[in-house]
Amino acid sequence: MSGNTGGTMDTMDQNLLGQEADAWVDAHKAALSDWCATIFDFAEPAWREYRSADWYVTRLRAEGFEVEEGSGEMPTAFCARWSKGDGPVVGLYGEYDAVPGNCQAARPEPAPRDGVSWLAAGHTDPHSGLGIGSLGGLLATKHVMEKHGIKGGLQFTGEPAEKVRGSKPIHAAKGYYDGLAAMLSFHPFYMLPLCNTVRWDTHCGAGWSMIYRFRCDEAHLWGAKDGAPIPQSHSDIRAPGANDALVMMYQTARTLRDSMLPHRGGWSVSEAILSTGQATADNLPGLCADLQYMIRVPDVALAEQITGMLDRVADHCAAMTGCTVERHWVSKSRPGLANHAMARVVWGALQDVGAPVWDDGALDVMRQVQRACGVEGVADPLIDACTQLVAPEEAEAILRRDLPPSQSHSTSDDYTDMCWHVPTARFYIARPALKGGPYPAWAMNALGGIPATIDPMVQVAARVLARSALRILTDDAARQAAWDEFVARKAEADIPPLCDYDPPVGFGWPEYVDTPRGRGWHIPG
Repeated sequence: MSGNTGGTMDTMDQNLLGQEADAWVDAHKAALSDWCATIFDFAEPAWREYRSADWYVTRLRAEGFEVEEGSGEMPTAFCARWSKGDGPVVGLYGEYDAVPGNCQAARPEPAPRDGVSWLAAGHTDPHSGLGIGSLGGLLATKHVMEKHGIKGGLQFTGEPAEKVRGSKPIHAAKGYYDGLAAMLSFHPFYMLPLCNTVRWDTHCGAGWSMIYRFRCDEAHLWGAKDGAPIPQSHSDIRAPGANDALVMMYQTARTLRDSMLPHRGGWSVSEAILSTGQATADNLPGLCADLQYMIRVPDVALAEQITGMLDRVADHCAAMTGCTVERHWVSKSRPGLANHAMARVVWGALQDVGAPVWDDGALDVMRQVQRACGVEGVADPLIDACTQLVAPEEAEAILRRDLPPSQSHSTSDDYTDMCWHVPTARFYIARPALKGGPYPAWAMNALGGIPATIDPMVQVAARVLARSALRILTDDAARQAAWDEFVARKAEADIPPLCDYDPPVGFGWPEYVDTPRGRGWHIPG
């Protein structure tokens, strides 16, 4: 077994440890709230989370952790470790990337954050609450371990670029999850039935992402003819260039999308155009253009199939426009691996803690958001599921109603790469979601940043994580059951790491810049 010996606590001792973890969270509510608001306001997008990562590194070092910055050769990733003697090591992690085009202030009306436009990045899930909830659970666990002399260790990884499934396949391939006794994966959620529950059998599927880079390096050869007074003159003929190749692929792939995979399986393909800074509309061909795709599919075979079709489209579009094309990987994440023993540990902790509770002040803020959206505020603005627990088996049964029997996974998220290295539990705590919609995106984003509305989720997540981690650290039987199940399930269908690429940090990912004009939002070349 990976890791180790610990001392088994009886039920009374487990309750005591949990209560002391709860007490730590209660005593640090104000700090957790401030920390969450800080990361929300940073709102840095994938691969460019400089201030967010630096904040976590500084905080973790202040808490006594040894921190490796730039883990996995990713500048905004990190790996923090702390131990109290030999024993099992439990892993937790934070995400902190935001989404371009979702800039929203922590206010109950549509408004960008001060100093930047609505086109800037903002937290949508929100990863600000995810990371601080996980950090709170980590520090509460450490406090109880120190108080009671519990042997073992904690690892906390900083996971950038989750929105493009970025860091976890790389961390996995480079061994950062190896040797852990357990991994606890928390995410804010509101989409039924996965609200205040733990995933059971149907985990997230594969998430593959790539960039097709079109290059027009030999524009002078397009339409070249003998005797031209000025070869490739502006008045003669012009190469179509990389922008034309990109547009052609964008349109062609969309046209063919219905033919790429069977009409089943819950798959999707999304695209994003990465600018290369060509801001002058001169009569010259575009030299370089990047088109990113994200593929969400249940399994690796379907990911490979659709990638092959996109490759074919890219090759033909390049040939028709006199360009070359390169495919660069952003992510190749594996589908998830269930672990019922781990799910039971977390479900027990969630039952002990209970669902989030929002006070009258928070409910009033939600009603203000409703009115700003043209919906008359109601006495109870929350959907019922936000304040209810759903047993993992019940959530599984509801989830399966809309899936074909042959489909083993649904949606995508790169926590799945952890599942092949360590027993993993994936659980969800409700973020506030309103009745009476539909609502514009700003409403959900605002509720994810306003302290009164997001803090209850952060605190519940921290308590559940701490109770679960302490159980794994101190209960030999529970830890062994999780490990035995992990070994058995992995033996049935082991998928080795798929990451065979360097971290894709050098592309034109959007980011903030500081200039004499001030701090602003920029899409770099």
